[in-house]
Amino acid sequence: MRLEKPIGIYLLLWPTLWALWIAANGFPDPKILMIFVAGVILMRSAGCVINDFADRKIDRHVARTKDRPITSGRVSSTEALTLFATLTLIAFLLVLMTNLLTIGLSVIAALLATSYPFMKRYTYLPQLVLGMAFGMSIPMAFAAQTGEVPAIAWLIYTANVLWTLTYDTMYAITDREDDLKIGVKSTAILFGEHDRLILAILQLLTLLALFITGQQLALGGWFYTGLWLAAALFIYHQFLIKDRDGALCFKAFLHNHWVGLVIFLGILLHFGYQGQ
Repeated sequence: MRLEKPIGIYLLLWPTLWALWIAANGFPDPKILMIFVAGVILMRSAGCVINDFADRKIDRHVARTKDRPITSGRVSSTEALTLFATLTLIAFLLVLMTNLLTIGLSVIAALLATSYPFMKRYTYLPQLVLGMAFGMSIPMAFAAQTGEVPAIAWLIYTANVLWTLTYDTMYAITDREDDLKIGVKSTAILFGEHDRLILAILQLLTLLALFITGQQLALGGWFYTGLWLAAALFIYHQFLIKDRDGALCFKAFLHNHWVGLVIFLGILLHFGYQGQ
């Protein structure tokens, strides 16, 4: 479940909170907030488990993953699948406390999350599938809070998909050499020598989608301050990956959670001061 490595929880949590606060025009329903925070932890944990199961034969050939529980023999495949089913079931029981639209969207989210680990065998865009899976918490948050999914929710969803594609490609660069040897596909391989340029474009598109979101919702100065800070962090990430050093690319990946945090703080402060 990798609870000792909470980066995945943060990267999934911040966009979920963006959506909840925007959907509620301020502090969301406490019950909905608790359901989604718990759901983030459960589904990220389930995602790690099914990923390790899917990659159990691949992981032994990658230096960074060869000691994972299934590959190293500490956990059986049956135990892993049982844990995955249990976590997913608990998450679904939480969703049953919302409404039919949210429940329907949760089924799509679960299918995307389950299929993502297997995509690296068939497409060079598994990171895109991850972004689509991670982003589903956004329309679900709007559905749970308001009973509908407006167009603005899909704009925020698009921003999050672009951002996820960015940071998970940075993550994939750390494994690129191993992946090339064993035939695993990724955007890091697809982008090749143009990876830094494409990542910069994705970062700009992420900021543009969020800027348009701010314009559409008439968000104030605090939100745009958050965007400026996110832009500064993106520049720092470009500095970290400039030589494509694996350790520094991984550091850039980890550092992305600060992007989600500063954007959330901008949204939080906007609604906080608006309410005074």
